[in-house]
Amino acid sequence: MIRFLENYSLQSHNSFGINVNTKYFFEFTELEELDIFLKSNKTVQDEKILMIGEGSNILFLTNFDGLVIHANIPGIEIVHEDRQNIWVEAGAGENWDELVTYCVDFQFGGVENLAFIPGTVGAAPVQNIGAYGQEAGSVIEKVKGYDLDKQQFMEYSKKECQFSYRNSIFKSKLKNRFIILSVIFKLDKFAEFNLEYKKLEQKVLELGEINLQNIKKAVTDIRSAKLPDVNEIGSAGSFFKNPVVDSDVARKIETKFKEIPIFEADNGKVKLAAGWLIDKAGWKGFREGDLGVHKQQALVIVNYGNATGMDIYNLSERIRQSVFEKFGVELEREVNCI
Repeated sequence: MIRFLENYSLQSHNSFGINVNTKYFFEFTELEELDIFLKSNKTVQDEKILMIGEGSNILFLTNFDGLVIHANIPGIEIVHEDRQNIWVEAGAGENWDELVTYCVDFQFGGVENLAFIPGTVGAAPVQNIGAYGQEAGSVIEKVKGYDLDKQQFMEYSKKECQFSYRNSIFKSKLKNRFIILSVIFKLDKFAEFNLEYKKLEQKVLELGEINLQNIKKAVTDIRSAKLPDVNEIGSAGSFFKNPVVDSDVARKIETKFKEIPIFEADNGKVKLAAGWLIDKAGWKGFREGDLGVHKQQALVIVNYGNATGMDIYNLSERIRQSVFEKFGVELEREVNCI
């Protein structure tokens, strides 16, 4: 199915609910439809291009003067297996949490800690989504898509995807150039449970047996208790990344704030909890008209109704400046500002 529209509202395509328009909007459900459309439609060949899934990690600041492409490709299927592992391919348009449910129901381990993260399968590799000690990049085997510059279908292996903390080649070198069409995940038939986060471990133990179902339920319960329902309050989940700093920076902060959460990171660095920093800077529960910071989770900026993209962006700048003044730590936005 193809949809091609002009001057199209994106309000229902971004979880902040920002009412902006795009010059052109193209949605497709079959691989061949994309290639045919791009090569035959001269109207859009020179337009700026933006790929979106469910718009759960996007903040629109203004109308988009270009072409928005929505790869709404469905389908989940097993493509290979051996004694230890199973390879599952999912279309870019599949809802991420529904993929997690599918894997857990069939006892495939590797994504259970990523339950209840909003968005589509196609967006998962871009951000290298992660939660509770798991990252999508650790189980992604291959990403299939379409290169707009080369005008051909291509595949990227795990190594070629260049996954790092909330980052990938699709967010850097291939940003708005590579349209993700499907993702292949390599999952475990004999799952090794990741309960390094104590709150998660405690919640799972409350539910009884340690298994994939209880881990998924525990993650879902924790996240739903502290994050707003985007169908009721506009948000994009975590607005900022957890900052990774030198250990001496963290220890200096710890001398004044002994309760600061500190986590080990790569290359001798440590990770700080951005939500804790924002909370201690006094922003948790802040509200100004339709603009605010969620009362249960300071990492989440919310739109209570008619806040604009620039309103939200300006609030994020105020928060960044406040945290830097108090702790000397620079916060980086996880949300993509368009």
